[in-house]
Amino acid sequence: MIDLVPPHGRDTLSPLLAENSERAELKNKASGLTVVPMSSREKSDLLLLSMGAYTPLTGFMGELDWQGACQSMKLENGVFWPVPVTLSATSELADSIQIGQEVVLVDTEEENLPMAVMTITEKYRPNHDAECTAVFGTADRAHPGVQKVMAQSPVNLAGKVTVFDEGKFPEMFSEIYVRPEESRRMFLDLGWSRVAAFQTRNPMHRSHEHLVKIAIDVTDGVFIHQVLGKLKPGDIPADVRVNAIDVLIRNYFAEGTAVQAGYPIEMRYAGPREALFHALIRQNYGCSHLIVGRDHAGVGDYYGPFDAQRIFDTLWEGALVTQPLKIDITFYCIKCDGMVTAKTCPHGPDERINISGTRQREMLTNKEEISPKFSRPEVVALLREYYERLDD
Repeated sequence: MIDLVPPHGRDTLSPLLAENSERAELKNKASGLTVVPMSSREKSDLLLLSMGAYTPLTGFMGELDWQGACQSMKLENGVFWPVPVTLSATSELADSIQIGQEVVLVDTEEENLPMAVMTITEKYRPNHDAECTAVFGTADRAHPGVQKVMAQSPVNLAGKVTVFDEGKFPEMFSEIYVRPEESRRMFLDLGWSRVAAFQTRNPMHRSHEHLVKIAIDVTDGVFIHQVLGKLKPGDIPADVRVNAIDVLIRNYFAEGTAVQAGYPIEMRYAGPREALFHALIRQNYGCSHLIVGRDHAGVGDYYGPFDAQRIFDTLWEGALVTQPLKIDITFYCIKCDGMVTAKTCPHGPDERINISGTRQREMLTNKEEISPKFSRPEVVALLREYYERLDD
């Protein structure tokens, strides 16, 4: 019998998406409720709550859970949780809402689309500076994650949510929009129990490919998990990345060793804390391991290249079931004539072709030649088509 890792913090997933038969009634009910607008990150969190990726949460956090996530990476009940999941509101809006009242959560980026009904259990004023220092390791306003938190309204609303509309993602990415219950079924159908997740917000170049193939050697297969939520300016859109990864899997991976999927998370760029968060989410998806390479979920120079690996060593026993696959810096070595890691290659920097998504985007923008040692020709061809469309 094939066993997958259990969901985080409980025996079964806790998706918050209403049954099909209930959605029309909830939508009709929502039309008469007080409207609470969501930011793009709050919408992303709502969607992950809806599909059970945030099991065992049942809604947006109250003050004790927020405080615990920030200070000790624990919910009030002691369950490991490294990043706050909160919903903010203006003081005026919060004052107009009573405890026990139902409100409707709307997506302001999609013409105020009603998405969920929430029962308010608590209102509180978080210390955003303290949150940023705890989660990001900095309160520097230049950090994109800090910017998001500091832009939040001053009051947090807590309570249980029931989602009745998932918005555009399931239709827009119908082939790869996979919920945890579905990924678990997929792994069982494939006969996988040891599954490594690989998170990416970039088209996969040779270093990504090498990371994934290292993981394939020590697991049953790899779950290549695309970020579908909002990214940084200049990042390549999800639909382009999906096609680029598809062509890579078809041409360069043994059949049945890698599958691609996507999920609507919005990156926080919280470095080490976010690496833990990604592992927790992948546990709910059924993955036993998370590939953690250089500067996972980092941005700028805020984190050391392997801080996201080291933070797993600080956890207490039983905090997480899903474990990191810690892999050193990967690059192409001219003398070795192949992809290697800093652990396996004895040669110096002069022999290395350092590979990164940032450098790949620069070369595409500048119409530079991209060597097959850097990125597969089939992938480059698709990316060049996208950049040519930008010039039109």
